[in-house]
Amino acid sequence: MNTEKKKKIKHLGRLSRSRGGDIAMILFLTAFTLLMMLPLIYAVNMSLKPSSELWKFPPNILVVNPTGKNYRDLFTLMSDTWVPMVRYIFNTLLITVVGTVGHIILASMAAYPLSKYKFPGSKTIFLIIRTSLMFSGAVLAIPNYLIMNALHLIDSYMALILPAFSSTLGLYLMKQFMDQMVPISLLESADLDGASEWMKFSKIVMPLVKPATATLLILETQRLWTTGATPYIYSEEKKTLSYALSQISTSGIARAGVGAAIQIVMLLVPLLVFIVSQSNVIETMSTSGIKE
Repeated sequence: MNTEKKKKIKHLGRLSRSRGGDIAMILFLTAFTLLMMLPLIYAVNMSLKPSSELWKFPPNILVVNPTGKNYRDLFTLMSDTWVPMVRYIFNTLLITVVGTVGHIILASMAAYPLSKYKFPGSKTIFLIIRTSLMFSGAVLAIPNYLIMNALHLIDSYMALILPAFSSTLGLYLMKQFMDQMVPISLLESADLDGASEWMKFSKIVMPLVKPATATLLILETQRLWTTGATPYIYSEEKKTLSYALSQISTSGIARAGVGAAIQIVMLLVPLLVFIVSQSNVIETMSTSGIKE
């Protein structure tokens, strides 16, 4: 399509809505954005409030005299622990990165044959996967503990990483995306060109399911970054940042400001991953995917 045709289509699309309609749409989206941001704005304000404003009634939504004392107190408390704060951060990063990457890779590789090949038992396997989504993490806690204990992995990082690898949510999501976004005719064309299964998977299938990959990245990062891991890890030097911070926030009402600062600290990494990934999801949704 040449440049003149693109300009003509853009001009026709612009004429389909009046300037007043554009302004109304902008105002509506701005109001909706502010509404969605209210919880984050409230949390940030709470973390910046001094003690005199935290317990004020009626409370102020916006902080009047912002202070960084809550954050300073948080890092002071963490520096007084016999396990350095850096160690807790390292533990959480290791579990989050390895668990998330491994989950995406294994879920993608398992979803590919389930989506694009019919073999005996494939429907039964997918039925089991869908059924497993009905069970919450609390129901699976005891079976997971018994399995990890039988494998002698209790009190190790693998007690959290291995269950993350085998999560069925990612497998279900990847399989559904592959059903919709990857046409069989595209893979058949690759067969005619002599492409191997690995080539089809890595060069054709995975680029087309980037929205699912980004979604899994967001979900698994949020879940693993905030995990307390107390049923599986007992050694203090192997515990996660979420556990260490929770011990501080539950120490009493005197540390309410520190607790608000902890919420922001725990929110930073999932929020950053979401901001980076959601743009990729929107871009890939609009530009990729060949339909039959």
